[in-house]
Amino acid sequence: MRFISEYRRADLARPLIARIAARSRTPASFMEFCGGHTVTIFRHGIRQVVPETIAMRSGPGCPVCVTANEDLDKAIALARVPGVILATFGDMVKVPGSRSSLQAAKAEGADIRVVYSTLDALEIAREHPDRPVVFLGIGFETTAPTVAASILEAAEAGIENYSVLALHKLSPPAIRVLLDAKETAINGIIAPGHVSTIVGSAAWEFIARDYGIPCVVTGFEPLDVLQAIERLVAQVEAGEAHVERSRTAGPCNPRGTPWRSG
Repeated sequence: MRFISEYRRADLARPLIARIAARSRTPASFMEFCGGHTVTIFRHGIRQVVPETIAMRSGPGCPVCVTANEDLDKAIALARVPGVILATFGDMVKVPGSRSSLQAAKAEGADIRVVYSTLDALEIAREHPDRPVVFLGIGFETTAPTVAASILEAAEAGIENYSVLALHKLSPPAIRVLLDAKETAINGIIAPGHVSTIVGSAAWEFIARDYGIPCVVTGFEPLDVLQAIERLVAQVEAGEAHVERSRTAGPCNPRGTPWRSG
């Protein structure tokens, strides 16, 4: 864990915190979109170390939170079909649909099984070749490839009773909906590095271009987040709005956009 621990070094965090405090003069609200960033911010007390001029807001970075009732209703209806096995991640079990939940359906006799990966769902399909196994696919860009891989593996292995109810979401449109709602004043956005590895940092350029809001792509360790906050502060104080990648985020744009883009 040496590599990860280097991104948690207090001796490197202190200068970052000092620079943020020295630069931040304009009151600003920064929103992290991804739940992974939210965990880091709370676990490492980042809200407590930034100056009072900065308010940290948490966005809807959980795929469960953005799953529509009607989509969950479809999953519940499938689970109630005689003979069907519905495989799902555990965080979806208690989420209410319009009238019920997967947990309630399971209590009523539906065969709903909690899995930790798509490989678990495939194994269930192998063990029950006479029954249809449906995997409830949720998540953003980072989970979609693993679900797609399970479909390819099922085809290659000749597993014909495996299928996916795909309820995946795209992160950029979700952010656009949030910004269009104008319910919260947001002066900067911290974008997730792992999603950007898949879609490229250029996917966030609309945030600066269409809304005039600075955006920084970064990783999920405390130094990553602090560096993103420092870069957002620098843009706010300079009256600028563009997309940047924090230096800890690494290359994440297939188009080869440099550290600063937009």
